[in-house]
Amino acid sequence: MKQVDRLYEVLGELLYAIAKADGVIQKEEKDALKNLLSNHSWGSDILWSFEYEASKDSSVEEIYNKVINFCHSYGPAPQYEEFIKAMNVIAEASNGVDADESKIISSFSKDLLERFKNDLERLSFYEQRDKE
Repeated sequence: MKQVDRLYEVLGELLYAIAKADGVIQKEEKDALKNLLSNHSWGSDILWSFEYEASKDSSVEEIYNKVINFCHSYGPAPQYEEFIKAMNVIAEASNGVDADESKIISSFSKDLLERFKNDLERLSFYEQRDKE
């Protein structure tokens, strides 16, 4: 499996965490997910991953940690902007974004930004050191 394929499976897991954040996956959230993925080139992989986690009734915290760890190891990717947009679509699908959903969306953005900022700072330190 290519890493980018796994990245999109992780998106399904992340969307599961958003939908499950308030304790229950709403019909509107599932409908929004199916609509969002209807023309997506990795739609079936994303949906499969979402459904798999739903069938296991995985905890939101467990899934979020698994997702963020994968993204940290994957490194910076333009797909993360798509992930954030997709999380917002799912969160807004049923009675708007609640506090738990908002927390996950904010944490995802913050965790990745901090991680990659630290990586850039380390890289610039080594580049500077190598110039000396």
